[in-house]
Amino acid sequence: MEQHTIGPIPETERTGSARGLFGFWLGVNMMPITVVSGALATTAFNLPFAWALVAVVIGNMIGGVFMALHASQGPQLGVPQMIQARGQFGRKGAALIVLVSLIMFMGFFISNLIAGAESLQGVYPSVDTHVAIIVGGVLSMAVTVIGHRLIKVILTLTAIVVGVLVVVSLIWIPINGVPVGALSAGSFTATGFASMVAVGAVWQIAYAPYVSDYSRYMPSASGSRGAFWATYGGTVISAVLVMALGCLVGAGAHNDDVMGGLASLTGGLSTTVLLAFAAAVGLSNAPNIYCATLNTFTLLETFKSGWMPALKGRLLTSGVLHIIGTAVALASTSGFLASFTIFITILLYVLVPWSAINLVDYFVVRKGHYDVDAFFAPDGGPYGSWNPSALGVYAIGLLAQVPFMVLSVYTGPVAKAMGGVDLAWLVGLAVSGALYWLIAIRTQAPTPQTAG
Repeated sequence: MEQHTIGPIPETERTGSARGLFGFWLGVNMMPITVVSGALATTAFNLPFAWALVAVVIGNMIGGVFMALHASQGPQLGVPQMIQARGQFGRKGAALIVLVSLIMFMGFFISNLIAGAESLQGVYPSVDTHVAIIVGGVLSMAVTVIGHRLIKVILTLTAIVVGVLVVVSLIWIPINGVPVGALSAGSFTATGFASMVAVGAVWQIAYAPYVSDYSRYMPSASGSRGAFWATYGGTVISAVLVMALGCLVGAGAHNDDVMGGLASLTGGLSTTVLLAFAAAVGLSNAPNIYCATLNTFTLLETFKSGWMPALKGRLLTSGVLHIIGTAVALASTSGFLASFTIFITILLYVLVPWSAINLVDYFVVRKGHYDVDAFFAPDGGPYGSWNPSALGVYAIGLLAQVPFMVLSVYTGPVAKAMGGVDLAWLVGLAVSGALYWLIAIRTQAPTPQTAG
């Protein structure tokens, strides 16, 4: 069982490898929600399959760069991603970002439980939804109990099994199941194309608060480059493959029941494919609670300096979070996923300025030089308790996105004038990053020691 929580990982225990990290990220996207997200291209945005695929590739490749840059920080600093946020916002100033990430991780866990239950019902309609959700929660807890190493092994196995079935389905469906002309149906529009690019990019950026949690076990001297490419390659390849399947299903079935459409289009393969997705959700949902546990500890340690939970604390906290998440999933109504998607999208808007500030601070301003011990100091050391400049930039980055936002309950005036294209994420990154750089280069010098 993993003994470490939010403290720095000692060099003697930095036994992670790029191969293991690649396998982990290759498995993370092998879930029904990824299929559903890909189907938006040919259903909600009505793109022809070829254009949908191009948009998926471009979006994931762009978003994957920002996400994987965060992963390269893990080997250098050896701490979870949200602990490192104290280097930009201060010890207490980072608490808001930590809280938002915690809620998002729990949201992903809950939505995956529901999606997994729906996949299982696609094979066995008589299965009770509540029973399926509880089984998914128990499977996730069994993996989380062991911790980091088992999570990587499980995700790698998921990548192999589900990945093979996804590739087979991508070959099977065009040959056996797609109606004539379905792949060329729809029409290219700049709005639809840009919107799907945004879906792919934001999908990847949503992982940014995760990534150092898994790369921090790689050696500090040689791990950063490997962490970047392993993370980038794994997540982009898997997301593109599974979203491509969603594009295909959306074009072939063209209805809102994406997993039902997948079942009908895969014919004799449907039972195996849906069972694999259902099992993948139960087993690969563990990373969400694992990261939520680390964020809970980070939040609590903010106000109780020096508190460093160990194995017992990790088991107890992850157990409580599993119970909360499963209970919410059990209590959810049929319209939960739609309403929760709006909520998660808002959280992603909230995280975009943090990502920009973090990356500019790490790569441009401080060039990887941080005093890791100061992250845990009661007064925040050179980073202080609050960094008003960073918090001000963060607020401006949030406000800058509002005119460009596209939600089912609100569309910003600029987005409306552009036909509904969601560029909020891009504006948030550009404004926050540029403004933080302009302020930081005038007010702070790089920390004189490099953590390892």
